[in-house]
Amino acid sequence: MNDILLITDDTSTIEAFDDKLMLLRESDRVSYCDYEDAPDIIFENRCDLAIVHENTDRAKTLGLIKYIQEHCQNIILLINNYDRDFVLSAYDEGIDDYCSTKSDPSEMLIRVINCIKKTNLKNEITRYKNYLQEYGVLSETNGFVSPKFTNEICQVELKNFAGTGAFIMIAPDEEGKASFSAEKLCEAIKKSVRTGDIAACATGSKYYILLSETGLNGAVSVYEKIKAYLNGQFTIKAGICEIKGSKFKDTEKRAQCALTEALINNQEMVIYADKNDTLDEWLDTPKITEKNYKLFRQIFNKKLEKVIAPVFFRLQKSYEEKLFNTKIEQYTDDNQSVFCLKNPKQESRLKIVYPGFAKIIIYITHAGLESPENREISMPLNKISQKELIKIVEDFIKEFKSTID
Repeated sequence: MNDILLITDDTSTIEAFDDKLMLLRESDRVSYCDYEDAPDIIFENRCDLAIVHENTDRAKTLGLIKYIQEHCQNIILLINNYDRDFVLSAYDEGIDDYCSTKSDPSEMLIRVINCIKKTNLKNEITRYKNYLQEYGVLSETNGFVSPKFTNEICQVELKNFAGTGAFIMIAPDEEGKASFSAEKLCEAIKKSVRTGDIAACATGSKYYILLSETGLNGAVSVYEKIKAYLNGQFTIKAGICEIKGSKFKDTEKRAQCALTEALINNQEMVIYADKNDTLDEWLDTPKITEKNYKLFRQIFNKKLEKVIAPVFFRLQKSYEEKLFNTKIEQYTDDNQSVFCLKNPKQESRLKIVYPGFAKIIIYITHAGLESPENREISMPLNKISQKELIKIVEDFIKEFKSTID
């Protein structure tokens, strides 16, 4: 049986509503109340679905939705006339769907049935979660996979990955341990990941996040969101890697290497770069011929994907709030990778160009300035590492700051 409550101050809506739900099961119970009685009825009685008819005072409607979403599993907003901003505001407050009073009866019925199905699915998921918590697979305090089962669950999930995936390993650094709060970090992670992502606790205050259908840039975005939610309450570091193959131990090892490097070098995060992936050892081949061009281009493209683009993206996010009145732009196309700083007083540009074969050229230009600020750096492909590129870009940012101070 499902309890459905229609909340409206318009009696004509109640009369029309009965006809629209005539095909519901006999066991489903439909009741009605006005806005004044709704809070008490919702609070005192279990309600599977609340249908809230918009009030002439829309602020009152949104306020009621905000209240009842804590006591009701699903909410449908019933509108007289469509208003995009109002509907979006209602979604922000917790509605699951909306329907017009002028809609065909079948549409209203379908939306109600879909919400009932959603309620049943939520109840089923809750039961399974309760089972998992009872047997210790999920933590009762935060809902994450518990340390005892982390490797086992992650291994099972890894086998289900069909497309791209990324893995994040997070831990507080030495400075952050003094004020570290597991509860706050878990809450930040929950707010930053999707329902289908896997969050797990590991030993030593480490936390794992398994992201499906997500590349490295997506993983970096998730990490940045977590940091933003923490808002400097304590400092954390992260190791990030792509998910390759079906063995979780290999993925865990790569992320651990990246996290260790981040902790040792005091970097906020490190993206693991597999030497075998970039074919760096092949670059030491002394003979260079025209036949090698395609392979060199392939190596550069991998460097672009795994080193240059992630570093540019990360430094943009890191410095956006640190450089006053400065716009940071970074982009990559077929011909160049650019990291640009723009200020009313100065515009500076770092540009990476691949002229071919075994090297790249980095052009650094500060508009209106002369040498040695403006310069070129020629670098072999096998020397392009995250650490080296971060140093070059951060030196470039320091030069920019010195020109506007």
